[in-house]
This record gives sequence, C-alpha cells and structure tokens, in this order.
Amino acid sequence: VQLQASGGGLVQAGGSLRVSCVASGLPFSLYNMDWFRQAPGKEREFVAAISYSGGTTYYADSVKGRFTISKNNAENTVYLQMSSLKPEDTAVYYCAADRRAIVPGGHDPPHFWGQGTLVTVSS
Repeated sequence: VQLQASGGGLVQAGGSLRVSCVASGLPFSLYNMDWFRQAPGKEREFVAAISYSGGTTYYADSVKGRFTISKNNAENTVYLQMSSLKPEDTAVYYCAADRRAIVPGGHDPPHFWGQGTLVTVSS
C-alpha cells in the first residue's frame, strides 16, 4: 500500500493551496480517508475525514469553513483544499486510510499512513 501526498509549498497568509494524496495497492473506494497534520514541536492532530463514498465528512474546529476534503474514487485520490490559510496552519500534512467506521477525529493510528507534504504559511 502506498499513499503518495503532494502539493505542499509556501503560501502567504490568506492564500489557498490544495494538497493531494494518490493511493495504490488497496481498494480505495472501500476506504475512508483522513488528513492529519503535525506542526513543528507539536503533536499530530486530526484535520479532516471523508467516508469511502464521499458522502460524509468531518472537520477539526480549527479548519471548519476554511478547508474542504474531497475524494475521487475513479482516480484513487483524496484532496484537501485549504483556503484563508493562517500561519498556524503550517505543518506537515499526512493522508491516512482506514476501513473502520468514519468518526469525528479520525482513527489514530489509521490502518495506513502516507508520507507527508509540508505546507508553510507565511505571515
């Protein structure tokens, strides 16, 4: 199983960025997908989750209304569209895949972790 995240970079506060995660080696359409992040010196935290069909989503309060998670089962890809970015959104963003029932807060640890992609928001 591979979860390949990409799309991170440097963006100014107030800007937007979309990160992606392409999955291989698993029946993607059967997996719920999560995004987590870890800022320097801080613990990993849940960001967003989407059900296997895309019909249910959950968000951390800190990103609600600014971030949108979506899933394209035909392309084995999950996206995280980030808008109105703040310096405190700076972190390494990780995608994760899990077969257990989707829950607010995600499952940590999940069944599978992807590698991270760094998002840096400058003030």
